[in-house]
Amino acid sequence: MAFFKIRKGEEISAVASVSFDGNIAVLHLSGDWTIQNKHTGFRRIEIAIAEAKEKIDYLKFDISKLGLFDSSLICFLMHCHDLCSEKNISVDMGSLPKGPRELLKLAVAVPESEASKKAEKTRNYLKRIGEHAIGVLDNLKDEAEFAGELTIASVNAAKRRARFRMTDLLLIMQKSGPEALSIVALISFLVGLILAFVGVVQLAKYGSEIFVADLVGIAMVREMGAMMVGIVMSGRTGAAFAAELGSMKVNEEISAFRTFGISPMEFLVYPRVVALVLMFPLLTIFADVIGMMGGMAIGVGMSDVTLEQYLNRTCAALDITNCMTGVLKSFFFGIIVACIGCMRGLRCESSSAGVGNATTLSVVQSITWIIVADALFAVAFNIFDI
Repeated sequence: MAFFKIRKGEEISAVASVSFDGNIAVLHLSGDWTIQNKHTGFRRIEIAIAEAKEKIDYLKFDISKLGLFDSSLICFLMHCHDLCSEKNISVDMGSLPKGPRELLKLAVAVPESEASKKAEKTRNYLKRIGEHAIGVLDNLKDEAEFAGELTIASVNAAKRRARFRMTDLLLIMQKSGPEALSIVALISFLVGLILAFVGVVQLAKYGSEIFVADLVGIAMVREMGAMMVGIVMSGRTGAAFAAELGSMKVNEEISAFRTFGISPMEFLVYPRVVALVLMFPLLTIFADVIGMMGGMAIGVGMSDVTLEQYLNRTCAALDITNCMTGVLKSFFFGIIVACIGCMRGLRCESSSAGVGNATTLSVVQSITWIIVADALFAVAFNIFDI
């Protein structure tokens, strides 16, 4: 009998050993084969069978000393069965206890399908490109359907046929407006401060520190105010929309709305879009003012420009056209953030991981499309000399 040595200080409660009788191998199992106990490694059994003096044609089991067992024994027996299949060795399952025997028979009854084997093979690049193209088309289809349903909901709302609660709209406006003022103020103040600091350092070389007021004022009202509000609200409110609607879908609340004849687009999505579209311009104006205050703190504190001079220069640099460009952008940024957040929430998979992925996608896509939209606005404003 081929017994295996145990290392010094190592206690193995579940022992497996192999004995040979001609072309027959007997696998002796003893001890308690539970997950908590250490057991003989399968590699030792494999080596013993490989080093047998005669070719092994048959394997049977000796369980006379076997104690308690759980899934660890089943896993060990599966390894043994796979080894015997590779070496064309017959296995006597009748010598096993009833429980492991039935589980082992069930596990090996259905062979691995060819489809699963093919799926594990590396796919060629042409197939990957095709699958990616199909995925893009599916996303475009979902976006078109969402836009169409939202348009219908807006028309119904204009005709006073949309079914939603005004209290929900007011609550969402509060969460996406007044409750967001603190984070918007902090970010805008720091952005204005940074713009002013960079401007003062560079303009001081030419003795033109007064023009830092032009730099901060125009940059905030035309670009940075609306942009910072869009980015902040993408991570704050857009992600919240995706998480809320995604959780409702996982809990099948969306299906319940449809069962009762209530359109989720009218009851859930439309109020969120309207609330964000109304709040974005107001938040942008607030961000512009706070950003210019941050620039004023640096412009007045780091140069010889007085507070009165800075304010006068800021008012002279700004006009209604400059101010309205940022407000116009914020209107479209609000649509982007609200629509992407709601769409990702409604289209998420019915699992907790799906909700997390939907939230992540909503933030990434919102920020990406805000930057793309801002670039398109810059080109359009340049063409029309705005």
